[in-house]
Amino acid sequence: MLPRELIKSVKHLEIVARRAVNDQLAGRYHSSFKGQGIDFADVREYQPGDDIRVIDWKVSARMDDLFVKQFQEEREMTVVLLVDISGSQNFGTKDKLKRETAAEIAALIAFSAIKNNDRVGLLTFSDRVDKYIKPKKGRKHVLRVITEILTPGETGRKTNIETALHYLSRVLSKRAVVFVISDYMDEGFSTALRIANRRHEIIPVIVSDPMEFVLPNMGLVNFEDPETGERVLIDTSSRKTRDRFETMMAKRKLDVEKMFQRNKIDAIHVSTNTDYVQSLMRYFKRRSRRNT
Repeated sequence: MLPRELIKSVKHLEIVARRAVNDQLAGRYHSSFKGQGIDFADVREYQPGDDIRVIDWKVSARMDDLFVKQFQEEREMTVVLLVDISGSQNFGTKDKLKRETAAEIAALIAFSAIKNNDRVGLLTFSDRVDKYIKPKKGRKHVLRVITEILTPGETGRKTNIETALHYLSRVLSKRAVVFVISDYMDEGFSTALRIANRRHEIIPVIVSDPMEFVLPNMGLVNFEDPETGERVLIDTSSRKTRDRFETMMAKRKLDVEKMFQRNKIDAIHVSTNTDYVQSLMRYFKRRSRRNT
């Protein structure tokens, strides 16, 4: 039996996500992702201007007239959500935690996928793989995916994207669209990312909080690293300290962006204090323009 608060959270998230999908995202999602191939659909009589390369000579001989093959795009895709549940995801200074934002984005993508008859899978990870749910279709399955994301459990504190990508490559043989939802507080996963992106299409969703880049003046503050547990006393009233922190975080962000650019990967940036629906919309629009 699931806790009452968890059931309430899942239902609320479903309502919010389905409304956004129906009102804004479904059409953009459909036009953004091409199918995995082209399937034969039917034949029809030849018309002037038709490409002679698609004439079905067997049917034409049998019917004693020219017929051409008709094809349709194979729409069905496999979508996998790689969701970071490490310690740093439990940070947030605005409306919600990064983990809550990640869960809401995952729900939006999942409901967009099943509305287009795609399969959805889930892999949650920290410094190890926490859960893996095989891709399937349907509302009931997506609710299970959301429940697993929201369910707190025993997991590692650190982030290891490389481990998650290696695991995915072992368990998923068919090409998939993979949304990696994380704050990317990690290093050393560039090679794993490049290899995974050859087999699948990797789409990073970078979840951040404003205070991770701009340190306010709050005097002496005890900070704890959520991934190591290390505590340090910082004088945030020092301009030099704040500048040093902001320079370090800006460099980390730039390094991650350069890594994606080298691999020709277009990332989605979301923050705990912004409208992530609009961030997804902008991304889908960019993809749609590339597909036309």
